[in-house]
Amino acid sequence: MNKTKRIIIATLAGILFGFVCLAFATSGGHEIPNAIKLQIVVSRILIGFAIGISSLKIHWALHGILLGLLFSLPMAFSGLLAEVPDFSASAMFISTVVMGIIYGFLIELITSVVFKAKRD
Repeated sequence: MNKTKRIIIATLAGILFGFVCLAFATSGGHEIPNAIKLQIVVSRILIGFAIGISSLKIHWALHGILLGLLFSLPMAFSGLLAEVPDFSASAMFISTVVMGIIYGFLIELITSVVFKAKRD
């Protein structure tokens, strides 16, 4: 049951941060295509789900950071193709990876520390 609890909590945290990330992305007043909005939310949900199912035996903080980094890379590479007036392609890449690391850390913090859903 502990594994199921962990997957549910981490995935729900991913959903939460998916919508937080979407709110930040749309706060500049620029119109974002629906496909990119969906990609933003799904990417963060994927980070949460990956954290929930992973059983890597490393410190919780490093675990969140590592998976946040790994699972934000696909969106970061696709961000290189985005045309955003206020961001260069490299700034979009770096900010996407950094935010993925932060969200991964926060998802793991909520899952492992707040809800004490430890990895098996």
